[in-house]
Amino acid sequence: MFKNHPKGLFVAFFSNMGERFGFYTMMAILVLFLQAKYGLSESDAGEYYSWFYFAIYALALVGGIIADSTNKYKFVILCGIIIMFGGYAMIAIPGLTLGVTIAGLFIIAFGNGLFKGNLQAVVGQMYDDPKYSKVRDSAYMIFYMGINIGAFFAPFIATSIRNWWLNANGFLHDGSLPGMCHAFKRGEITDGATLEKFQQLADKTSGVAVTDLATFADKYINVFSTGYNYAFGIAAVAMIISLLVYIIFNKHLPSKQRSIKKEVETDSKTPAKVGKNITSIVLALGLMATTSLLFHFLLNDYKLGLAIGLFVGFVAWILQISTKEERPRVNSLILVFIVVIFFWMSFHQNGLTQTFFARDYTVKEVGPFTNIFFNLNSILAFIAAIAGFVVIIIRKKMIEKAIGLGMFGVFGYITYFLVSGYAASNPIAPEIFQSFNPLFIVVLTFPVMGIFTWLRNKNLEPSTPKKIGFGMIIAAIGFIVVLIASLNLVSPHELQYIDATGAVKYNPVPDESRVMPYWLMSSYLILTIAELFLSPMGLSFVSKVAPPRFQGLMQGGWLLATAVGNKLLFIGSNFWGKLELWQLWLIFITCCLLSAIFIFSIMKRLEKVTK
Repeated sequence: MFKNHPKGLFVAFFSNMGERFGFYTMMAILVLFLQAKYGLSESDAGEYYSWFYFAIYALALVGGIIADSTNKYKFVILCGIIIMFGGYAMIAIPGLTLGVTIAGLFIIAFGNGLFKGNLQAVVGQMYDDPKYSKVRDSAYMIFYMGINIGAFFAPFIATSIRNWWLNANGFLHDGSLPGMCHAFKRGEITDGATLEKFQQLADKTSGVAVTDLATFADKYINVFSTGYNYAFGIAAVAMIISLLVYIIFNKHLPSKQRSIKKEVETDSKTPAKVGKNITSIVLALGLMATTSLLFHFLLNDYKLGLAIGLFVGFVAWILQISTKEERPRVNSLILVFIVVIFFWMSFHQNGLTQTFFARDYTVKEVGPFTNIFFNLNSILAFIAAIAGFVVIIIRKKMIEKAIGLGMFGVFGYITYFLVSGYAASNPIAPEIFQSFNPLFIVVLTFPVMGIFTWLRNKNLEPSTPKKIGFGMIIAAIGFIVVLIASLNLVSPHELQYIDATGAVKYNPVPDESRVMPYWLMSSYLILTIAELFLSPMGLSFVSKVAPPRFQGLMQGGWLLATAVGNKLLFIGSNFWGKLELWQLWLIFITCCLLSAIFIFSIMKRLEKVTK
């Protein structure tokens, strides 16, 4: 896998894999934790979730500025890992108030800002060497696969820790129960079929008849959320592993030195240049403030205005400080950043509205075969068996075919043995759906790379900008799948109502409005293909096109655009309780298709700067 690549890619791969394991352990459960612990609505939980996701990427701009100005990329990355560890350790403590938890999340976001963009920039620096420049795209796909190996295991570990703590306290898991417990505590469940359903679930998860539902609700919420705190502790341990790998092997990463021409450095010290720099900063801040106020008055949302204003300010600033020769490259990158905003706004619904869909609209129990994909042992055995079958098909040497046959036979039997031991009906956790995207990334990275290599050998490989455009179209198809699954399902806004006395009443999603998990799994598969076309290709595009003195800054710009897209995630959670489900998914389909049309309309300009 690392053949024909510098040794530094190996270091970046494993450092990133450990950090991403910790990050995705948290992201698999964060919105569920916020609702379970603090009783937040989908809209409020989505607001915190989107702000955190925004900060994760927006602060990468700060990290890029620090690294570019000091030229100490490797040291800044090290500081980021240490700070992230502190944040994870903080939120692993049970019983924190919401404010303290949010503070811990900010610490994680700041550390991630120092780490993420700069590690990506360092990977790009390795491929500035002409010896490796031709494999830059494949390098970013390998690097991206490292992210997702860690992310694949994260939901399984988080779920196992949570379930272990529930079982240790005499409870079973039911993802819909914390919401019902909070509704009961708020007085929204008082009588009728909903109260009877709550009693049934309380008895089932306790293993005994519950006589005091109020006490049960308090204890179940506490135990359920504490299990998630301990899962955050696992994320902190992963950061220690990432730190050790980085400290021991970072000597293989390049230590970038300034390559800016002396006359540019001298010119930057002249009074005229200093004045221009000050003017550019003032202009950027003015545009940021104006945009923020505009959104505040038009939409009554100063927070969204602040996020978009920050991006507008960045664009104004980078255009002002770039030279005439750098401007075409910077302009092209900004146009791609605009497309990136709408991709991530849609794609990262997998941790928000698609997680709500997994919890509320997907069946809670599955048969033995489907349970293969929701149990870590069986899914690993199944993957190994499929890998053996693929080896038999594609390899030519008999010894390799024999190895593939052995893998297929041994792991196929293990899969059969595990499945035969499953019950007729097996409970599944909504967090596990978060493992499918990284699983598909790992599985599909090499086939996609192989297709691109085959096309390259025939001089038919699409340019990097075209890959990004195709990715947007594929993403739209992924949301079409979940739209079809949502047709004729009861919508969230129909489940809560106000009775004759004016009191808010709560209804759980009826069983007839729960669909098989294959709908979401298929959507994740298609969205993963879209991600492979867009995300690693986008990172490669930025590293290829960014002017030398803006490498860290433009990687930060990519992440800032991602941040704005992540802030827009709240659109999904806000409309969750207001629109029909199919109308919700239609929003993201439209955004993806319009973005694809835009990027193909500027394709010639983008392709020109990559040559």
